[in-house]
Amino acid sequence: MKPKKKIKIINADISYDDRGDIVYCNEFNLIKNKIKRFYQITNNNINFVRAWHGHKYEDKFLLVLQGAFKICAVKIDNWKNPSKTLPVEKFVLNSNSPKILHIPGGYAHGTQNLKIDSKLIVFSTFSLSQTISDDYRFKSNLWHDWNIKFR
Repeated sequence: MKPKKKIKIINADISYDDRGDIVYCNEFNLIKNKIKRFYQITNNNINFVRAWHGHKYEDKFLLVLQGAFKICAVKIDNWKNPSKTLPVEKFVLNSNSPKILHIPGGYAHGTQNLKIDSKLIVFSTFSLSQTISDDYRFKSNLWHDWNIKFR
Protein backbone atom coordinates (compact mmCIF):
# COMPACT_ATOMS: atom_id res chain seq x y z
CA MET A 1 0.00 0.00 0.00
CA LYS A 2 1.34 3.42 -0.98
CA PRO A 3 1.95 5.69 2.06
CA LYS A 4 -0.34 8.68 2.31
CA LYS A 5 1.37 11.98 1.61
CA LYS A 6 0.82 14.97 3.84
CA ILE A 7 1.05 18.68 3.17
CA LYS A 8 4.48 20.05 4.01
CA ILE A 9 6.40 23.30 4.01
CA ILE A 10 9.75 23.49 2.24
CA ASN A 11 11.82 26.33 3.62
CA ALA A 12 13.27 28.88 1.25
CA ASP A 13 15.60 31.75 2.00
CA ILE A 14 16.21 35.32 0.99
CA SER A 15 19.57 37.06 0.90
CA TYR A 16 20.10 40.81 0.67
CA ASP A 17 23.11 42.88 -0.31
CA ASP A 18 23.85 46.20 -2.00
CA ARG A 19 22.73 44.79 -5.37
CA GLY A 20 19.27 43.70 -4.17
CA ASP A 21 17.92 40.37 -2.98
CA ILE A 22 17.86 36.72 -4.06
CA VAL A 23 15.13 34.26 -3.10
CA TYR A 24 16.29 30.65 -3.28
CA CYS A 25 15.31 27.16 -2.19
CA ASN A 26 18.15 24.68 -2.40
CA GLU A 27 15.92 21.98 -0.86
CA PHE A 28 13.45 22.07 -3.78
CA ASN A 29 14.69 19.72 -6.50
CA LEU A 30 12.63 20.06 -9.68
CA ILE A 31 13.81 16.70 -11.06
CA LYS A 32 13.31 14.74 -7.83
CA ASN A 33 9.83 16.26 -7.44
CA LYS A 34 9.03 15.44 -11.10
CA ILE A 35 7.97 18.98 -12.01
CA LYS A 36 6.55 19.13 -15.55
CA ARG A 37 5.16 22.67 -15.75
CA PHE A 38 4.52 25.86 -13.85
CA TYR A 39 2.16 28.80 -13.98
CA GLN A 40 1.75 32.13 -12.22
CA ILE A 41 -1.46 33.44 -10.65
CA THR A 42 -2.22 37.15 -10.22
CA ASN A 43 -5.72 38.25 -9.26
CA ASN A 44 -7.29 41.53 -10.42
CA ASN A 45 -8.93 42.24 -7.05
CA ILE A 46 -7.70 41.94 -3.48
CA ASN A 47 -9.13 39.01 -1.43
CA PHE A 48 -10.13 37.18 -4.61
CA VAL A 49 -10.82 33.48 -3.97
CA ARG A 50 -9.92 30.63 -6.30
CA ALA A 51 -11.34 27.47 -4.71
CA TRP A 52 -11.72 24.51 -4.55
CA HIS A 53 -9.50 22.70 -7.04
CA GLY A 54 -8.41 19.12 -6.39
CA HIS A 55 -6.35 16.29 -7.81
CA LYS A 56 -6.25 12.62 -6.84
CA TYR A 57 -2.67 12.12 -8.06
CA GLU A 58 -1.11 15.43 -9.15
CA ASP A 59 1.12 17.28 -6.67
CA LYS A 60 1.32 21.09 -6.50
CA PHE A 61 4.08 23.25 -5.03
CA LEU A 62 3.12 26.88 -4.30
CA LEU A 63 5.49 29.81 -3.77
CA VAL A 64 4.42 33.42 -3.21
CA LEU A 65 6.56 35.63 -5.44
CA GLN A 66 5.04 38.93 -4.32
CA GLY A 67 2.59 39.94 -1.60
CA ALA A 68 0.69 37.40 0.49
CA PHE A 69 -1.80 34.56 0.04
CA LYS A 70 -4.03 32.52 2.30
CA ILE A 71 -3.92 28.93 1.08
CA CYS A 72 -6.30 26.29 2.41
CA ALA A 73 -6.41 22.57 1.70
CA VAL A 74 -8.61 19.58 2.51
CA LYS A 75 -7.87 15.86 2.23
CA ILE A 76 -10.72 14.53 0.08
CA ASP A 77 -12.58 11.50 1.43
CA ASN A 78 -14.85 10.88 -1.58
CA TRP A 79 -14.21 12.53 -4.94
CA LYS A 80 -17.81 12.23 -6.17
CA ASN A 81 -19.50 13.32 -2.95
CA PRO A 82 -17.00 14.67 -0.39
CA SER A 83 -18.02 15.24 3.20
CA LYS A 84 -18.93 18.85 4.01
CA THR A 85 -17.18 18.59 7.39
CA LEU A 86 -13.63 17.85 6.23
CA PRO A 87 -10.97 19.60 8.32
CA VAL A 88 -9.34 22.57 6.59
CA GLU A 89 -5.59 23.13 6.83
CA LYS A 90 -4.81 26.87 6.59
CA PHE A 91 -1.57 28.60 5.67
CA VAL A 92 -0.62 32.24 5.13
CA LEU A 93 2.45 32.64 2.94
CA ASN A 94 4.16 35.87 1.99
CA SER A 95 7.07 36.95 -0.15
CA ASN A 96 8.98 38.47 2.80
CA SER A 97 9.42 35.03 4.37
CA PRO A 98 9.56 32.66 1.37
CA LYS A 99 8.37 29.07 1.73
CA ILE A 100 7.11 26.46 -0.72
CA LEU A 101 3.86 24.74 0.24
CA HIS A 102 3.67 21.17 -1.09
CA ILE A 103 0.09 19.96 -1.60
CA PRO A 104 0.20 16.30 -2.63
CA GLY A 105 -2.35 14.42 -4.68
CA GLY A 106 -5.45 13.55 -2.68
CA TYR A 107 -6.18 17.14 -1.66
CA ALA A 108 -8.26 20.04 -2.91
CA HIS A 109 -6.93 23.52 -2.30
CA GLY A 110 -7.95 27.14 -2.60
CA THR A 111 -6.14 30.44 -2.61
CA GLN A 112 -6.95 34.02 -1.64
CA ASN A 113 -4.64 36.97 -2.27
CA LEU A 114 -4.34 39.16 0.82
CA LYS A 115 -2.52 42.10 -0.79
CA ILE A 116 -2.94 43.94 -4.07
CA ASP A 117 -0.61 42.78 -6.87
CA SER A 118 0.20 39.49 -5.11
CA LYS A 119 1.77 36.83 -7.33
CA LEU A 120 1.78 33.08 -6.78
CA ILE A 121 3.78 30.55 -8.80
CA VAL A 122 2.55 26.96 -8.92
CA PHE A 123 4.76 24.04 -9.93
CA SER A 124 2.93 20.89 -11.07
CA THR A 125 3.90 17.22 -11.43
CA PHE A 126 1.47 16.65 -14.33
CA SER A 127 1.54 17.93 -17.88
CA LEU A 128 -1.48 19.88 -19.09
CA SER A 129 -2.82 16.83 -20.96
CA GLN A 130 -2.39 14.64 -17.84
CA THR A 131 -4.09 17.06 -15.45
CA ILE A 132 -7.32 17.16 -17.48
CA SER A 133 -8.28 13.64 -16.36
CA ASP A 134 -7.28 14.35 -12.72
CA ASP A 135 -9.14 17.64 -12.26
CA TYR A 136 -11.90 18.08 -9.66
CA ARG A 137 -13.71 21.35 -8.88
CA PHE A 138 -15.88 22.11 -5.87
CA LYS A 139 -17.88 25.18 -4.76
CA SER A 140 -15.74 27.85 -3.10
CA ASN A 141 -17.82 27.93 0.10
CA LEU A 142 -17.97 24.14 0.62
CA TRP A 143 -15.39 23.90 3.45
CA HIS A 144 -14.27 27.39 4.39
CA ASP A 145 -15.65 30.87 4.88
CA TRP A 146 -13.19 32.99 2.88
CA ASN A 147 -14.63 36.32 4.02
CA ILE A 148 -12.08 38.72 5.42
CA LYS A 149 -13.22 40.42 8.61
CA PHE A 150 -11.96 44.00 8.84
CA ARG A 151 -11.60 45.59 12.29
